[in-house]
Amino acid sequence: MEKTKIELSEQCHMSMKAISDVQDLMGGKWKYLIISSLYFLDKMRFMDLKRQIGTIAPKVLSKELKDLEVNHLIIRTVCNTKPITVEYELTTLGRSLHKIITAMAEWGIDYRSTVLK
Repeated sequence: MEKTKIELSEQCHMSMKAISDVQDLMGGKWKYLIISSLYFLDKMRFMDLKRQIGTIAPKVLSKELKDLEVNHLIIRTVCNTKPITVEYELTTLGRSLHKIITAMAEWGIDYRSTVLK
């Protein structure tokens, strides 16, 4: 049997590359939950984020926050308090994920009401 080669349009190829970039950037179990928490609750301290997310280990949360900061999605601010506290908030680029976060939340609510009755 002869295999047919499928040609993707330039637009399709660009879209698939862009989706791959987002997966690389936001991959893993925790990044969407961190971004969502900061989107819905605004600035948060480390322990507040940990409590909000629940089962994430502190070491994992630190790593994920660092990744998000390196990729310009969050800002880490060290507050001049005693003891020193650190706050995290979304950058403008991080806030631009609002359509994705909102769509995922809406889809998840629909999914739960349809499938997980």
